Amino acid sequence: MMTEELVSARLANGLTCALPAASPLAKLLKSQRTWEGPSAKERLGILRAARSIAIVGASANPARSSYFVGTYLLQSSDYRVYFVNPNATEILGQKAYPDLASLPEVPDIVDVFRKAGDIPAVIDDALAVGAPTVWVQLGIWNEDAARYGEEKGLTVVMDRCLKIEHARFHGGLHLMGFDTGQISARRTLR
Repeated sequence: MMTEELVSARLANGLTCALPAASPLAKLLKSQRTWEGPSAKERLGILRAARSIAIVGASANPARSSYFVGTYLLQSSDYRVYFVNPNATEILGQKAYPDLASLPEVPDIVDVFRKAGDIPAVIDDALAVGAPTVWVQLGIWNEDAARYGEEKGLTVVMDRCLKIEHARFHGGLHLMGFDTGQISARRTLR
């Protein structure tokens, strides 16, 4: 008689249970996210401390989200913004660089607009130039890459839009960006 391999699964309520490894529930739970990045307070600290941001995967196409984020950062922040795209020479009137190593300074934040499978290579590039933070855009998730980056000493933010976070912390969310439906009388933070 063969015994079925069991795995320990952590449920959303924090409890664990043993499940057959081949069961659909075990596969579903394994596919769920377990990595947690910096808290909101920590993300605010990252944004406050940063002076420069490199947008990897920046696009000159106004329909792309990286273009929108670049426009926002140039117009609504004091950050020095660098665009990284080996296929472009200029984006939003700024010089585009082929890679992080070509930038005139080490960016405080590497904001990534690349597919999930490209994140490990971007993390390696960020490590090679000494960038302290890799910020992976909304909708992009690579848990193994995030853990790898953290093990190497990087701060990793993933599946969060830098523009949304900056605007949220600085009172800039409105119908021209994203409407949260929240009203606040708090003063802006920067």
